[in-house]
Amino acid sequence: MEFSVDGRKVFAATGGKAFAAGLPAIIFVHGAAADHTVWKLQTRYFAWHGRGVLAVDMPAHGRSDGPPIPTIEGLADWLVALLDAAGLQQVTLVGHSVGSLVTLEAAARYPGRVSALALLGCAVPMRVNGELLSSARANEHRANRLTNAWGYGRAAQRGQHAIPGMWMMTGGMRLLEDADDGVLFNDMIACHQYEGGDAAAQKLTCPTLLIMGERDMMTPMKQARKLVQQISGAREVVIKGAGHIMMDETPDATLDALRDFLPVPP
Repeated sequence: MEFSVDGRKVFAATGGKAFAAGLPAIIFVHGAAADHTVWKLQTRYFAWHGRGVLAVDMPAHGRSDGPPIPTIEGLADWLVALLDAAGLQQVTLVGHSVGSLVTLEAAARYPGRVSALALLGCAVPMRVNGELLSSARANEHRANRLTNAWGYGRAAQRGQHAIPGMWMMTGGMRLLEDADDGVLFNDMIACHQYEGGDAAAQKLTCPTLLIMGERDMMTPMKQARKLVQQISGAREVVIKGAGHIMMDETPDATLDALRDFLPVPP
């Protein structure tokens, strides 16, 4: 499904079912140099269980037009502009990694637009390793290798997959390789420089869930739990053995956590 925001095309997947604006809506926002495909299982479930689903491609990602937006604050404003374009007054936001910072900032800036918030692989501040930043700035393939290796937990790296013969790390690498030059660095530096996370967390008024990977090397559980403490009434779910990209590594456990937090409408 396509929308126009500031005169540029924005693509959003709908979970395999036509989007119905009259249903309670969930907006999914991906992580660095990724796109809507990271939410395959979760979007399909909610789309077929009483929700309107939009898994968006941020600017210059996936099928959306560029250029990329270089700050978390700018992306938060862009996300709410997308809600306007879609005719949505109030939604649930689900964000992963850089997408979690975008949804956190959006929920704090526009509290009347967000009914619930789920943050996956989120921590503030979200500092990025200096070697990774340098490599991404230079558009080196090494940046993709580092991001992929640090993004998945040990079980995934050993070949764990629900489908025999499949290796999820290859899929992760192909997704990174498909991104245009500069996109990974844009996302990483936006995370690294974002200083508003603590203030945003303390402003939240909507129900909030944090989903953490026990083996997350990018947003470690210890750091994520500091964020939980700043959000009034926040809930947390820790997925045993999962790394940073839990939607792909442990899709069923991730869906279970979201489904418990966001029950199917009557």
